[in-house]
Amino acid sequence: MKFHTKNLTIMPCDPTDREDFIALELDPDVMHFLNGGAVDHETTDADAVDFMMPRGTEPFVWTARLTVSGEFVGWFCLSPCDDGSAEIGYRLKKHHWGRGFASEGAKALLDWGFVNVGYEKIVACTMATNLGSRRVMEKLGMRHVRTVEVKSASVPGADQGEVWYEVSFAEWRAARSAS
Repeated sequence: MKFHTKNLTIMPCDPTDREDFIALELDPDVMHFLNGGAVDHETTDADAVDFMMPRGTEPFVWTARLTVSGEFVGWFCLSPCDDGSAEIGYRLKKHHWGRGFASEGAKALLDWGFVNVGYEKIVACTMATNLGSRRVMEKLGMRHVRTVEVKSASVPGADQGEVWYEVSFAEWRAARSAS
């Protein structure tokens, strides 16, 4: 299955995406709010961190590429939770920040999750200081529901906590009907 948005082609990841995924983790700006900087792949165990480090075999990770050129933009995920909800996430190359691609891709996956999978609610989280990601969540119609304490000295702004946003199927449907 593939999604085509105005600018992006979004498809399930595969092992050929591995190098692009690793390159994202090597960018200290991309990983700032997750790891405090670039991931040291010599010493970091992907199973021991509290953020996703996809390698192209994950069933809920989708690769995004520019439709016109095939250039790698980043990845999105929509991971099911045990309660009938799902968590959405995204990571984009810094070069593509501020161009609307995060909102565009996340909206496509959000719509798909509600329409095709039947999720009751979709949630997302980020560091309170990650204003860009919070703005994406708000553009998706998500609302802030809580802030939780973070016990990580390596991530700048951790003292301000992690914010959780969500949108229910009913809220999503009402917003869609209104537009």
